[in-house]
This record gives sequence, C-alpha cells and structure tokens, in this order.
Amino acid sequence: MSKFLTELDVRLRDNKIWVLDSSLAYESNLVGKIEVPSRFETDFASVPRLPVIYLLWGDRAHREAVLHDYLYRMDSIPLVSFSTANKVFLEAMKIREKNWFVRWPMFLGVKFGGHSSYHKRKVSDSL
Repeated sequence: MSKFLTELDVRLRDNKIWVLDSSLAYESNLVGKIEVPSRFETDFASVPRLPVIYLLWGDRAHREAVLHDYLYRMDSIPLVSFSTANKVFLEAMKIREKNWFVRWPMFLGVKFGGHSSYHKRKVSDSL
C-alpha cells in the first residue's frame, strides 16, 4: 500500500526555495521505496501565480510535489520515466486524500507542461 513513511521537514532558504532538513520517504505501489535526501531543494509545485489558478491549486500538495521534483532529476533513485514520475505524483496525491478537483488538474499540468523540467538537473543541484 502506498504511503509516506516520514513527515515533510523543510525550511525556507529564500523567497521560493525550500530545503529538506531530513529525508522524505515514500512507499509507492508503482516503483517501490523512494527516499528524497536531506538538503534536497524544491520549489514545491510550480503553480502559475495567476490569481484564480493559484487560489485553486497553489499550496495544495507539498509532500507530493517534493517527490515529483525529485523523480524529475536525472539521477533520482529509482530513475523513472517522465510518465511514471507523473503517475507517482498522482498516486501520492490520492493517498493523501487530495480531492479529484485538486489532483487531476495538477496531474494534467505536469503531464502537459513538465517536459521542459524533466531530467534537466541533478539531485544535488541548487535551484
């Protein structure tokens, strides 16, 4: 059964960048155990800052977005395809009980808009 094994422990580094103070572990039915290492940098979900869009989907899926950011890195463990990374994001939102209206638009956003970020950085890269 998919589940987060640890809590999200982050601190704000600057205006938009967050740093994990401890690792974030997740057990996925799709790919097995994922452990995002401490010191990993994330901007959480990159929801456009347009008023209505951000109001509906901003600040809704932090743990899930950290996993997704990690799986988009070229050296994540496990190394997964673009499609699988997006499916893990959807899976994690579902097990965290994000409602349909939140998870499906966010999933479709990464499915159709995430190609430009996939495998562009290493896990240790700063944002």
